[in-house]
Amino acid sequence: MRTARLPRLATLALLAGLLAPLAAHAESLVTSLSSHQVAITSNYAGSQVVLFGAIRRDAQTISRTGPYEAAVVVRGPLQTVTVRLREEMGVVWINGEQQKFANVPAFYAALTSAPLDDIAAPALRDRLAIGLDGLVRHVGETVERDGREAVFREALVRLKRNLGLYVAAERGVAFVTPEIFRAAIVLPADAPPGNYEVDVMLFSGGAMLARDRTNFELVKIGFEQRIAALAEEESLLYGLGTAGTAVFLGWLASVVFRRD
Repeated sequence: MRTARLPRLATLALLAGLLAPLAAHAESLVTSLSSHQVAITSNYAGSQVVLFGAIRRDAQTISRTGPYEAAVVVRGPLQTVTVRLREEMGVVWINGEQQKFANVPAFYAALTSAPLDDIAAPALRDRLAIGLDGLVRHVGETVERDGREAVFREALVRLKRNLGLYVAAERGVAFVTPEIFRAAIVLPADAPPGNYEVDVMLFSGGAMLARDRTNFELVKIGFEQRIAALAEEESLLYGLGTAGTAVFLGWLASVVFRRD
């Protein structure tokens, strides 16, 4: 048994020795964000986080026949979403069939330095979920119903896109130099608080060469944070306070605008 194992171990050692120089000569990414925390204040109307990326090469890195391309994919906090089809009944519309999706990113942005067809083949883009077409086939987890769920997936992505929460920009990544690039991640006012994952990928000749991940947080601070914490931790007190405030403001308005 020991003598039969020796050739196999020798083969593995030889493969490891051959692959080690190739791994050492591959490109790597160094990324940085302009901010790792975005604050939501009383006058918050959206924000922007800028990502900077640099391609690190050593002296023995092989030369590429084509230029580098980059893709930046941003995913917001996960949530559960129910999609309902509207059905016409006479002169009114009612909610019809529905499908629930779990682990849906509340925010999604796919920023690339070139059109998707120039970056990678559709199969690779689909596997990496780059772009809204790939996202349609992967967004959320749900019960499969012989392909019927695909209609709801498409509707989910379309609704999120109309709200400005799902974005795709084929020129959203700009190369400042052949090896340095930047991308502006625009957050709409409706983007929910939570952790946002940033996935940065480097391509050349249709192949992915390197990948790096980072993240930032969208957080409420000050009065907004205290109100959100009260609503979550003391829901009854929050509800009573909201109702009392509404009654008081209604009474005050009736006094101010009363006609004698």
